Amino acid sequence: MVRYGAGTPPPTRVTAVPFRSLREVVWSIVGAGGSSAAAEIDQVLQLPRHLPNMTGVMMDDFFRRAEDGQVGVLDAEQLQRIRGQLAAAGRLRGADAAALDLWVVLYDHQLDMPVHRHLAQCDVVTFWTWEARNLDRLEENAAAWQELSAHSRRVLGCYMWDYGGRQPMPLDLMERQCELGRQWLRQGRIHGLIFLASCICDLELEAV
Repeated sequence: MVRYGAGTPPPTRVTAVPFRSLREVVWSIVGAGGSSAAAEIDQVLQLPRHLPNMTGVMMDDFFRRAEDGQVGVLDAEQLQRIRGQLAAAGRLRGADAAALDLWVVLYDHQLDMPVHRHLAQCDVVTFWTWEARNLDRLEENAAAWQELSAHSRRVLGCYMWDYGGRQPMPLDLMERQCELGRQWLRQGRIHGLIFLASCICDLELEAV
């Protein structure tokens, strides 16, 4: 669950109710567009009180090329502090519960950025190809992603719409990322796939 848009309120006990039936829930502490606030992070970290199936937090659109040289929405020291909070948040589900996992989004056009210190703090690194035309280089780029995230679990992000190109996802490219994802799952090179986004699943798109 990734918060989208400034008008979307932070989660509450009430908004968490529909998610209780799921096997696992990961909720964003950095929303779409890299939006984040200390008060919202604190609120999300209270969610396991009401969502015992919550297993992690997501940092969406996290990396950036800022003029001040800051690579992430949060710096490495802030991530270290959050990791301490994730252990406490996990215990809200029960005294023996594990710490919440820290998830992050990494795009293909960010592979050359100095992201090592941040990725070292993350448990799960999800990888996304922003423009569908670049899926031709998915194998090459995935090798770089896997090297950067050698000590983390890896999840392949599969867009069902070409958001970068602002057009439908070509079927051959949809098939390519699905086939490679299935192959890498069987080989143990990745730990899962994400299909994005649920909000387009009823639009009769061929890729869906």
